[in-house]
Amino acid sequence: MSRVWKWNRPVTVREVLEDLQKERSIAYTTVMTVLDNLHQKGWVRREAEGRAYRYEAVSTRAAYAAALMNDAWSQSDNPAAALVAFFGMMSEEQRRSLSDAVRIVQGPETQEPTEPSESAEPAERAEPGEEPEENPASARDRGGR
Repeated sequence: MSRVWKWNRPVTVREVLEDLQKERSIAYTTVMTVLDNLHQKGWVRREAEGRAYRYEAVSTRAAYAAALMNDAWSQSDNPAAALVAFFGMMSEEQRRSLSDAVRIVQGPETQEPTEPSESAEPAERAEPGEEPEENPASARDRGGR
């Protein structure tokens, strides 16, 4: 999946193979089998191109990570304790990212009003499955976050 996400476009088995072979020896059939398994599991879609297929990710890496976190959290017998433990493992930078994400999800109607600065631009809300882009001016206005 990393290779498919990296290119962010439909890829062939041959393209993935050639990229992987820069790092290690791997067989064409191995790559083909893995991409076919990912297709059967619903992680990639494929479209025929001649005698081969082009594979494309169904969701973003961020959406995949979110689904993993949600699945792990929902399996906990004490979700609040699991979150506290998870937050305790986070670095300061990760906690700032979490705070930023909560602000984005809550939307402007729940945020405290602030005086706009000359360089600040309105925050954009990310679409589901997309990673929000950080506005450097907004980050400075939040005290470097």
